[in-house]
Amino acid sequence: MTCATAPAAPRGAHGEHLLEVLVTDHAKPLLAYVERMLRDRHTAEDIVQETLIRAWHHADRLCANEGSIRGWLLTVARNLAIDRIRSAYSRHESVGAEHQGPLQNDHADTSAASVDALALLRHLSHEHREVLVHTYLRDRTVHETARILGVPAGTVKSRQHYALRQLRNRVRARSAVQAPDRAAAA
Repeated sequence: MTCATAPAAPRGAHGEHLLEVLVTDHAKPLLAYVERMLRDRHTAEDIVQETLIRAWHHADRLCANEGSIRGWLLTVARNLAIDRIRSAYSRHESVGAEHQGPLQNDHADTSAASVDALALLRHLSHEHREVLVHTYLRDRTVHETARILGVPAGTVKSRQHYALRQLRNRVRARSAVQAPDRAAAA
C-alpha cells in the first residue's frame, strides 16, 4: 500500500478501500506474528483486528510516518499482544491455550526433575541406562540403537522394558516414603 492510495481520513469509499488494502496486504503476516507470540489463534485474531482498525483510524499518521507500514503495524500488534499478556497475568489468567504463568516460565522445576532423573538413572545397570539414553535422550529408534550397540532389536526392547519398570518401581517407592512426610508437615 502506498500513501497515494490512502486517504487523509477514513471516510466513505476511500476508507473502505484503505481497510481492504490493509487486510489484503497485511492481515496474514500480522496474524502469524501475533499467533506465535500468544499461541492462541482467537486472541491473535482479535489483536490483528484491533491493529487494523487503529491503522485505519490513523491513516494520516501511517502515511506521514517514515518507514514501512508493515513495521508500524507489527509494532502496534506487538504492543497490543504484550498488553494482553500483562493484563491477563495481573488477573492471574492465562493467555493462549499453552501459555502458563508469567511471561517467562520458572526453570526450577525442570532443573529439579533433571537432578531426580539423573539420580534414578544411576541405579540402572550400564546396559539399561545406555538403551534409555539412546532411545529417549538421543531420540533414536530401537533399530538405530540396536545397530549402534551391536545387539539385536529384541534385546534393546527388553532392556528398555526392564529399565523403565525398574525406574517406575523406584519412583513409586520414593513417593511412598515421601507421602507420610508430607502428611506430617501439613
